[in-house]
Parts: sequence; structure tokens; C-alpha cells
Amino acid sequence: MANNTASAGLKVALGIALALFIGTGIYTASLYKDKKQNELELTDQKNDVLKDLNVMASKYDVALSENQVTNQSLVEARERIKGLIDSVQVSETNVKNLRRYYNKYNSLKREMDALLTENDRLKVENMQLATTLDSTNVRFEESRVFNDSLLVQNTALAQVVENAAVLTTANLKGFGVIERNNGKLIPTERAGRSDKIRVCFTVAKNRLVQEGNKELYIQVIDPSRHILGVNGQVTFEEQTFNYSIISKFNYENGNLDICEFVTNNTDKDFEKGRYVVNVFNVNELVSSSEFTLK
Repeated sequence: MANNTASAGLKVALGIALALFIGTGIYTASLYKDKKQNELELTDQKNDVLKDLNVMASKYDVALSENQVTNQSLVEARERIKGLIDSVQVSETNVKNLRRYYNKYNSLKREMDALLTENDRLKVENMQLATTLDSTNVRFEESRVFNDSLLVQNTALAQVVENAAVLTTANLKGFGVIERNNGKLIPTERAGRSDKIRVCFTVAKNRLVQEGNKELYIQVIDPSRHILGVNGQVTFEEQTFNYSIISKFNYENGNLDICEFVTNNTDKDFEKGRYVVNVFNVNELVSSSEFTLK
């Protein structure tokens, strides 16, 4: 009798253990499935952002191709979008980064709508002038109107930058350099001969920015989408991104030319191909450029 009771108890215990094991397996499988589903959804959202940004860049390309004279405001806006595309492609896919890029996308979308509306208005005005003036006056008036519109746009842009209490940059350039033993630097387009990447830009004068020690974050992305330099990570208001180097300087309310060096963080030569250079003020992209090493 005792043996039968012990055997029955053992069977019950084994049954309970088996049920717990099966339940744990089902729960673990459910968690894994949910994780994969979330990853797929985040990847889809990231691809949607990239798709929308590429559509915006294409609209700028079309607008620029229709203008006889280059509209610098459209060119600069298109470069900002390309810089954001590169940042999205190399960024970690998570909710924080997607929120940050959605916000930046919405800001660039509003800017694009305003610029393209103004561009369309200028084209309509030029067409109306062409129907009322003879050929000589038309050529003269089109040039005058277009130049006046550029002056108005550039003046408005300068006023916006001047009235905003943030640092901005201009003339951003990146290129390879050969560093001699005596410290002399020789620019080069050869990837295999480049010892460092030199990044130069001008911090624009802004009377609303307080004097003192400032810093900007420089991001250099190689053809394989790797971030060169220290590849450090910084977080602002739960928004995280990687940088190549922090440019620190003393701002004295005047234009300031700055050059920084970014090294290759591997033992290999620099890759051949297209490099992207981005400059961030805190977590805002303020300037973007690109160059090629052969």
C-alpha cells in the first residue's frame, strides 16, 4: 500500500513538473515572438522614414532641375535631408531614435513645403512676365525678378539665423591629408595615402549666442556606414547618437574658422568611396557635406 501511495505521489509530481515545463516553453516562445514582431515593426518604421526622406530629396532635385539659376536655399535644404538620411541609416533601430528622426523629418517637411511654394510662385511670376514683355525685356525682367527673389530669400534666411540663439556653421568641408614628420599637412584624394581626415568649417556670427566655451559634435561616416574617430555616444533628452570627435572652442560673437582631425579607428587604410560629414549642435543637425577618396 505504501509503495502504491509513493508511486502515485511521484506520478503527480512528475505531471506537475511536466506541466510547468510546457507552460514555461510556451511563455518563452510567446516572448520571443513578441520581440521579433517589435523588431520587424521598428525596422518597417525606419524604412518608412528613409522612404519619405528620399521622396523629399527627389522633390528638391526636380525643383532644382527646373531652375535656370541655382537656388542656394534649395541646395542647402537638400543637403540637410541627405545628411539626415545617412544618420538614419547608421543609427540603432529603437523607439527613441525613431522619435527623434520623425521630429526632424517633420521640421524638414515644413521647410520644404515653404521653399517649394515660394519656388512655384516665382516660376508663375516669371511666366506671367514673359507673356507681357518683348523678348529683350523678358530676359532682363526674369533675371531681375529671380535675383531679387534670391536676395529676399537669403536676407530672410540670414534674419532667421541671426535671431535664433543657437550656433550654426557654414563652409563645411572634409578631405584626406598626409601628415609629414615635420608637421606639414598635404591634402590628398587618395584613400591609401591619407593619414587622417581633416574637417573644416566656420562657426557663424550670432549676436544672440552668449560668449564662452562651446562645443559641436562632428560625425564622419565612411563608405561602409561606419563612424570614424572615437565613435563615442552621447544622449540629450533621451535622444542618442554617435560622434567622431567633439569640437571645443571659445566663442566670442564673431565668425570663427575651425579645423579638426578624425582618425581611422582601425589598423587598415581608409576605404575608397563617398564619405559623409555631419555637424550637430547638441542633437540638431546644423551642417552636412560629403567628399570622395579614390
